[in-house]
Amino acid sequence: MTYKHAEVLSGLYRGVSLDDAMTIAQSVLSPLGFDMSCYDFSPVPLTHDGQFILPTVYDMRNTPSDMVDLWCDGLYYHHDPVMDAARQTTRPFIWSYDGQHSSVMEQVLGDRHRPVIDYLCDTGLRSGITVPIRNAVGGLATFTAITTMRRDDEDLEDALIEVGHLAHILHDAVVDGFSADAFQTPHVRLSPQERRCLRLCSQGLTAKQIADEIGRSVATVTFHLTTATRKLGARNRFQALALAAHYHLLNS
Repeated sequence: MTYKHAEVLSGLYRGVSLDDAMTIAQSVLSPLGFDMSCYDFSPVPLTHDGQFILPTVYDMRNTPSDMVDLWCDGLYYHHDPVMDAARQTTRPFIWSYDGQHSSVMEQVLGDRHRPVIDYLCDTGLRSGITVPIRNAVGGLATFTAITTMRRDDEDLEDALIEVGHLAHILHDAVVDGFSADAFQTPHVRLSPQERRCLRLCSQGLTAKQIADEIGRSVATVTFHLTTATRKLGARNRFQALALAAHYHLLNS
């Protein structure tokens, strides 16, 4: 990043709102030839059986007016090859419908991605750079810079480092400002008491010991554990604990 960019990026302090952060990021990307940018965050990107879970936080800057609705309500997120590729690598990568895809994109592209590919081609969203960002407990964020101009592969390669650097600065700045709900997967919703009972159960406590710990009856604890098991779609309490761990529901 240039000295001028460094001055601009000073506005990406910890806790800054995503809206303000994306405005700053786009002001850096525009001189680099990127017209649009997208950011999303998923505390748990996939279900236990490999199905995509919609992000809990997202922002699309300067994109076509229908893009948010298509990606969220129209479930284009489920058909986006960039999201599939982001789960396969930790490095920034290029995607392009004018030039050469990165190797990770070539590996994931398939027929099910056709709705997204057709939309990007029809709207002139020709190419971009996507940066996968993982947190310590398994969450996944992606930041994407998009261009509508024809860019050769070498030109995009030259921008990889700058876009990657910007993406990590932005993510580190905004994540502190996320609400508690942003870190709760929307795929499974347990009550605080159900989560607490599962967490204590995962520590090896019996129903009687959990009841003593939370000041409730054994019947109440059993009810919470049974309800949590049902909500998780588990066959038994052992599977419930495994699924709860997958969805980060055993965290304090």
